[in-house]
Amino acid sequence: MNSSKIIGIVLILISLAAGYVGLNKVADSTKEINFLGLKIDASNESGQMQGFLYLGAAVILLGGGLYVIKKSN
Repeated sequence: MNSSKIIGIVLILISLAAGYVGLNKVADSTKEINFLGLKIDASNESGQMQGFLYLGAAVILLGGGLYVIKKSN
């Protein structure tokens, strides 16, 4: 196994971790409470932005990892 395949696999693994963290940040930054029939929406916009940045980075890393693996063949 050559080093470019290893780098590609590492990039894909990092992208999976970044995607997981991003999804958790987006999910944790939005809360909704029903209180006496009223819906109260509390969202943390900076947390959502961080989550979306993690998801974007995950997509870029995944694409880079797949590109490196295909190019090494």
